[in-house]
Amino acid sequence: MSNQPAQPRDAAAKPARERVVIIGSGFGGLFAARKLAHTDVDVTIIAKTSHHLFQPLLYQVATGVLSQGEIAPATREILRGQKNARVMLGDVTQIDVDAKTVTSQSPVGEVATSYDTLVVAAGAGQSYFGNDHFSEFAPGMKSIDDALELRGRIFGAFEMAEVLEDPEEIQQWLTFVVVGAGPTGVEMAGQIAELAHSTLKRDFRRIDPTKARVLLLDAAPAVLPPFGEKLGKKAQSQLERMGVEVQLDVKVVNVDEEGVDVIDPDGSPRRIETRTKVWAAGVQASPLGKQLAEQTGAETDRAGRVMVEDDCTLPGHPEIFVIGDMMSLKRYPGVAQVAMQQGKYAAKTITHRIKHPGGEKLPAFEYFDKGSMATVSRFHAVAKINDRIQLSGFFAWLAWLGVHIVYLIGFKNRVTTLLHWTVTFIGRGRSERAVTDQQVVARMALHREKLATEAEQAQTAENGAA
Repeated sequence: MSNQPAQPRDAAAKPARERVVIIGSGFGGLFAARKLAHTDVDVTIIAKTSHHLFQPLLYQVATGVLSQGEIAPATREILRGQKNARVMLGDVTQIDVDAKTVTSQSPVGEVATSYDTLVVAAGAGQSYFGNDHFSEFAPGMKSIDDALELRGRIFGAFEMAEVLEDPEEIQQWLTFVVVGAGPTGVEMAGQIAELAHSTLKRDFRRIDPTKARVLLLDAAPAVLPPFGEKLGKKAQSQLERMGVEVQLDVKVVNVDEEGVDVIDPDGSPRRIETRTKVWAAGVQASPLGKQLAEQTGAETDRAGRVMVEDDCTLPGHPEIFVIGDMMSLKRYPGVAQVAMQQGKYAAKTITHRIKHPGGEKLPAFEYFDKGSMATVSRFHAVAKINDRIQLSGFFAWLAWLGVHIVYLIGFKNRVTTLLHWTVTFIGRGRSERAVTDQQVVARMALHREKLATEAEQAQTAENGAA
């Protein structure tokens, strides 16, 4: 194990710069780091990926609209001009609150990093509500690996159908099930339907892609519940016009390689034969939240989010900020805007403390809700700015385009994204249709390797204890 010793702080020595460690390179972590660019601190970002992921557009990677590079620029490239920022690749496995250290597993082994102030922005993963084995057959939408696997499964399904003879098998491959009618599920279902009914309809000779079934399932009684009844119904109507079968109040009870088992509203069981499933229901906060709660006495909610103070810090630990999808505060939603604003707020608080040691605290964090948006199809979206301003259709879609272009990181990515959108939305083509076997199998292979390593480590620890 390598350690970074704390720098001396005695009166004779020059005061050390504040060491700020940020866990995660998502919206919260990145915006916090950039806001600290001109503050007299040393910033270390530790993340398990080398890129910053613009997660709201992940579904477009999965459906061939965009390449992964356009929504996942390298974190080092983003911060290369920020001299006080260092980026470390590593999966944080432990936080020691008393020792003020963060332990991460890097490609070369275990590394311990000391901090004076800690910003935990490790995000959230997909939740299968206790049925983690579903993930093998129904990938979520939380990472580039997930999106590339889904791209391979979706486009591969049409290829498999083309070479089969049995009509029942063909229909099984041409049936796509999306679980979860939130923004991600609605966007995925809409894009798969457009693929089948527009993009691919002339590309095959033995099958008719327009005969593909796209089902959107949810245990809730409405589509897009956070958007309200009016916009939810408009989104559902647009999906149904596109041929998406929206099935609500339907509970998924099992997922396997060849289908999905559900319970209908009347309590009767039903089987949906399908080879391609997408899981877009539920999130679970990073397990680091549980670690922090156990050490500090903070509480967590059902999704594992840590309940923080009004200034986004842990009770009794003003040096630890928990932001973004990991925190629970005033029922703020788990969206990118909350993470961005909290990242900036945490950085502003750190700067204020350095400039005014012992001074008054900044006002409590307040989230400014800029609204919610979801694209349903080409030229159609829904947008809720507030209770009075609600848009749907073409103008909402234009607003969606503008907002997402603005928040993409980097001029180059904005330009190439606009070009790809032009190809897709005007010409109906898809620029990213190449798939490989590796994309389809790699995620689960890595997952099984990780489980095997964890089991081996647990066995070693057990033998050592004995």
